[in-house]
Amino acid sequence: MKKWNRWQDYVAIIAGLYAALSTIWTTQQGSSMVLMIGFGVLLIIAGVWNLMSPGTPAVEWAQAVLGALLFISPWIGGYSGRMGAAWTSWIAGGVALIVAVLAVQPSMRQHTVGHDHGLPAH
Repeated sequence: MKKWNRWQDYVAIIAGLYAALSTIWTTQQGSSMVLMIGFGVLLIIAGVWNLMSPGTPAVEWAQAVLGALLFISPWIGGYSGRMGAAWTSWIAGGVALIVAVLAVQPSMRQHTVGHDHGLPAH
């Protein structure tokens, strides 16, 4: 797996960027702005990290957790009634979670091959 080559990580970065920037044009309530910007920026960081160092399953799982947290943040942050912010969190978080899960197995395969010097795992 080459650096800067995984579409899943680019999609997660775009989802994080959209979640963070959407606070500009969506109505915010409660802690929605903090949660959306926070999880959005963390998704961007995790996505760039995954692009820089493919074959790191722990970061893929962290990205999946961040996507899940963004998805549930409207209920945690008390802004599920603000449709723009809530739907943005649900969609961006769901997309980030799905692409992270899709990237876990290839990342684990790369991690195993890289540590066993090209030998397949048992």
